Amino acid sequence: MVQAVQLGKQVTSPAGPLTILQDINLDIISGESIAIIGVSGSGKSTLLGLLAGLDVPTQGRVLLDGIDLGTLDEDGRARIRNRRVGFVFQSFQLLSSLTALENVMLPLELSGHNDARVVATLRLEEAGLGDRLLHYPSQLSGGEQQRVAIARAFAGHPKVLFADEPTGNLDETTAQNIIQLLFRLNRDHGATLVVVTHDENIARYCDRRLTLAGGKIISSTP
Repeated sequence: MVQAVQLGKQVTSPAGPLTILQDINLDIISGESIAIIGVSGSGKSTLLGLLAGLDVPTQGRVLLDGIDLGTLDEDGRARIRNRRVGFVFQSFQLLSSLTALENVMLPLELSGHNDARVVATLRLEEAGLGDRLLHYPSQLSGGEQQRVAIARAFAGHPKVLFADEPTGNLDETTAQNIIQLLFRLNRDHGATLVVVTHDENIARYCDRRLTLAGGKIISSTP
């Protein structure tokens, strides 16, 4: 489902070129859940962005569902993300001027779904927010906001879901509830899950654990 071939990322710094990732080779099979772990600065979020087509590598290539992202321009990558990918971020990324229902409906409407309201309502009910449909983000707790974000991520039936520190802004009890929701919905919807995390509880739920250090994969273990 996701393949990285000799993937590398280098940026320019005042001190000269800075290598963030190098020689990343990775195969993620359909339906697999994988945790990307490592200390801060090891390249985890950069790798997630490259695999999801949010950023472009300076070396190598990424194939997402068999499509070489390097052959596409930004609009082409955006279309692939819109049709095949879901995202969950640490900071929720909800639009404050929209209700929970409208936040989940928006990407569906942009994709041309005629039943956006029905689908969004079902996803929010699955996330335990059937009584919060018309609440704005400011009226929701952090855990509830992340539930909205997860409902939105699964609304379009993505083939791959990328999550970047999905419990990073939550207390321990709320984080555990979010983890259970994320993996339950992932199991029900059959998506491939790639999650960057410092949370050992998330890593334990995953089929495989990928450890990064110094921009390189140093281990890949069950």
